[in-house]
Amino acid sequence: MLNKVRDYIREQGMITQGDAVIVALSGGADSVCLLTVLKQLDFALRAVHVHHGIRGAEADRDEAFVQALCESLSVPLYVAHCQVPAYAAEHGLSEEEAGRILRYQILEEEAEKWEREFSDGSRVKLALAHHRDDNAETILHHLLRGSGLTGLAGIRPVQGRRVRPLLCVGRDEIREYLTAEHMDWCEDSTNQSADYTRNRIRSQVLPLLKETVNEQAEEHILQAGQIIGQADEYLRQRAAEIWRVAVSRQQESRDSESGARRNIADEMSERVIIPLAVFAAQPEILKMYLIRHMLDQLKPGWKDITSRHFTAIAKLAGKPVGSRVDLPGGLMARTGYETLEIAGKAEQKPVLDRETGGWGGNTVPQTAPKLHMTVFSRQKDQEIPKNQYTKWFDYDKIKG
Repeated sequence: MLNKVRDYIREQGMITQGDAVIVALSGGADSVCLLTVLKQLDFALRAVHVHHGIRGAEADRDEAFVQALCESLSVPLYVAHCQVPAYAAEHGLSEEEAGRILRYQILEEEAEKWEREFSDGSRVKLALAHHRDDNAETILHHLLRGSGLTGLAGIRPVQGRRVRPLLCVGRDEIREYLTAEHMDWCEDSTNQSADYTRNRIRSQVLPLLKETVNEQAEEHILQAGQIIGQADEYLRQRAAEIWRVAVSRQQESRDSESGARRNIADEMSERVIIPLAVFAAQPEILKMYLIRHMLDQLKPGWKDITSRHFTAIAKLAGKPVGSRVDLPGGLMARTGYETLEIAGKAEQKPVLDRETGGWGGNTVPQTAPKLHMTVFSRQKDQEIPKNQYTKWFDYDKIKG
């Protein structure tokens, strides 16, 4: 176990010299294994346990257990209490999703606090206890939900400061290791509940696939996830390069036309643009990755934008100027004369209807929108479009 995890950490570049590590410690077998292994591998460790405010006495038992465990291993422990049911109700989330959000928020905060204690710029990693079986279940779950390549790639070994050293081992190996080390752990009763889709995949679907289709079903699912992950990473890089070149050429074109250098990065802070000709020339799958890259540039961490939205954005390329698609998170996509852009929508406020005295459907921008100027080379006899919202000026007559 120790050799396997040590080699996997090195292979994936998870934890480097000088890094400190916070272990997300629930008290279950997986997280107890993770803490014990990293302790034996002699990493600088702390642990964080989150009490979710659910499961009553069982959650209190878990907290007492991890406190005793960390004391026996001489690992500093921070216990955070939160009310997952209240947070879920307030934000319209399932308790599972609410718990995940709060856990990561607490872990990130603790990592940042610990980093501030270092004067040498050392980095703190967050070690999560996902293992190989979790990964196979995740890939299958995402497949059945209609996920794209990113979801089908499964759980990533490294995501920023988050690392998963146990992805190289399975559930049975973890329990064998703990038994050999005479280590106890806590069983979460919700892991047996058929109310959760992941539990049904674990206890019913995968065993059925192994019994009736192929006993190596898990291994083949993981192999597929690895290949899909490589394809996903290639397409991400390809989209980033296409966008970078397109924006660079757009900058050069503007500079040559205006005779003055302007910083396109300033404009990109509120919207991201790609020439329509460049976008339309790409295969459909690269269009989707270009949209994803543009969203990442504009609003890192965006969420709730689905494949349906991606398809609608891609279809804008064949629609008239000014066509738009409203997106979750206060964003929208729209077409210009030669561009496709994704931007933040101006914050809106209601306007008083003087005839009815009520506040109705009319809205105005709370702040004045930025004026966007584009320079075109006009061809002889080219008709200037008449559009209520677009005004044309003779650039050659503008001074300064």
